Amino acid sequence: MELALALCAVYLGAAFIIDIRSMKIPNLLTMPAMLLGLIYHGATSGWEGMLFSVKGLVGGFVVLLIMYFIGAVGAGDVKLFGGIGAWCGLWFTLQAVVYSVLFAGLIGLLIVLWRREALKRLRKIAGSVAGVFIFRNLTLWNNGKDEHLRFPFMTAVLPGTIYTYMNIYL
Repeated sequence: MELALALCAVYLGAAFIIDIRSMKIPNLLTMPAMLLGLIYHGATSGWEGMLFSVKGLVGGFVVLLIMYFIGAVGAGDVKLFGGIGAWCGLWFTLQAVVYSVLFAGLIGLLIVLWRREALKRLRKIAGSVAGVFIFRNLTLWNNGKDEHLRFPFMTAVLPGTIYTYMNIYL
């Protein structure tokens, strides 16, 4: 398992560098990572390893796919977590998702505070929530997606996965 974690770390390092530079995580990185994770675990642990890898891949992919549909992450992030799951399994991947989202919230809060936009954004959120409940219309919630705070999700995924590793293995 140590080799799988090390190879996943290389994968995450490459994704971090690419995401910081371009705000995209390419299929050329994510697809081979998913396939190689499946092959590695199948070759080293047989069908049990393959099942471990498939559960991780599907679990990471599906959870991030839901986040993608609500507009929280990009499609590259969905496939990125499929790759993490293929290498590290379901339990590790689900924890990495939780910690990455927590780190993303912290990073977003720091950016909003740094830009001194906190009160403006809180008013917009309160107005959207009130509009949803008063008018029973979700389109009010989705308006203004161009104003959403954007930053490379890998700035949260990297510390999230490192914390997951420390939490499980140290």
